[in-house]
Amino acid sequence: MTDPTGRHPADPAEEAPPPDEHAALPTDVSPQHPLSEIPRPFTREAMDAMEQQIKDGILRLGSMVAERTLGAVEALENHDEEAALNIIKTDDQLNDELETISNLVAQTIVKEQPVARDLRFLMALDHVAYELERMGDHAGSVAKQARKLAPRPPLSAQPRLADLGRMVAQQVRDILTVVVDVDQERAREIAAKDDDIDAMYHGIFSDTLEDMRRDPENVDGGARILFAAHYLERTGDRVTNIAEDIVFLATGEVEDLNQ
Repeated sequence: MTDPTGRHPADPAEEAPPPDEHAALPTDVSPQHPLSEIPRPFTREAMDAMEQQIKDGILRLGSMVAERTLGAVEALENHDEEAALNIIKTDDQLNDELETISNLVAQTIVKEQPVARDLRFLMALDHVAYELERMGDHAGSVAKQARKLAPRPPLSAQPRLADLGRMVAQQVRDILTVVVDVDQERAREIAAKDDDIDAMYHGIFSDTLEDMRRDPENVDGGARILFAAHYLERTGDRVTNIAEDIVFLATGEVEDLNQ
């Protein structure tokens, strides 16, 4: 049968083009897309290598935090406004290191597809990096108070504030080894030392309040000492948070080590 033009209608099977086996599907991604790489089968060697890179980043970040904390309290102790300003200006270095660690964690999860303890360990390292970066921010805040206190005569509790800072910086250094070794016993010991930090903090707080009550001229300087002491005490609390992460990794149990 012909159509009105005199042509025979085409067979639908002949008219339809052959399917393109390589046509893009709606879920396809371009070669440039971050998820375009097909994850490799899990290998212990690759996982260990990626974890070591992340641990190295944690050690670098932790060392930077300890140095910033010591630098801030030394600037306060020596009334060194310029040294305090230098501490404040290095905050971007902490942010860059944190971003590098977080990216490594994300890449490891996507490429290696870890499960169980490996996945928990990666998530714990990511949290440790966050806590360390916040400690670095606290050191910067102490440096800001040191800069304002530099022209003022010291109040009675100011020398102990530097001692508190050195104690906190040592806590930061101690917890780094615990993270690398996943040593739960040592983590508990370090967390227990937070009581010493709290005791020193409360002593500084009480003596500074007394100075402020005795002489109104001490109010502004005393308030800055209280702020600085608070930031250092919070750094100690964050060390305890990391210790709790290590205990969880080692035992699978969530414990409050602040008790």
